[in-house]
Amino acid sequence: MSSILNIKERDLTKKFPKPNKVESQTELLRGVFYGKKEQTTPIVIPYLQFKKVWREAGSSSLIVLKGVGEDKEAVVQDVDLDPVTGAVRHVDFYVIERGKVMEADVILDFFGEAPAVKELGGTLVKTLHELSIEVLPKDLPKDIKVDISVLKDFESRILVKDLKLPHSAKALIDDDEVVALVVESEKEEETAASPDIANIEIEKKGKKEEKEEEKK
Repeated sequence: MSSILNIKERDLTKKFPKPNKVESQTELLRGVFYGKKEQTTPIVIPYLQFKKVWREAGSSSLIVLKGVGEDKEAVVQDVDLDPVTGAVRHVDFYVIERGKVMEADVILDFFGEAPAVKELGGTLVKTLHELSIEVLPKDLPKDIKVDISVLKDFESRILVKDLKLPHSAKALIDDDEVVALVVESEKEEETAASPDIANIEIEKKGKKEEKEEEKK
């Protein structure tokens, strides 16, 4: 289900008020929406409402924009944050064409516990953190779940083709691309590769004795 966001067209001839130090229900956020068939339109949005919707929808789920013309299905295209406070200063929305496939980068949400990590002491390696897909707007997911419990040993792999995508979705990278795997711990590799200290001491002692024998 899409989140709903109330918007109003912004009058560019009027000076936009500076945001309050304390966020309130009446504080407004500047924004803009645009798309292939939508002209760029400056808007204002209730600040707290946007933060709630953004937290729920993220950067890939559809948001319905209400208040300017017909309702519009859109995704968050860009969010400008204050570098000091982290507060949202401006947001861009990209309006989707209904019924037509769109491209989106969707976050991968890893869950579960890998036996190769828990039982074999390996290290989990995530080679992808998001996936580019082509999908109908109505099927656009907030994230894609990745169950790492299938990684039972160091030969196990999770590939793009193993991911569960919405019915209309298609990955835009190779199906055999690795998403996650477990490798042997670097600590174990370093231990195996490093020379035995005891052997070094014995070797040094042996050379010292040899030199003493040569002096006699």
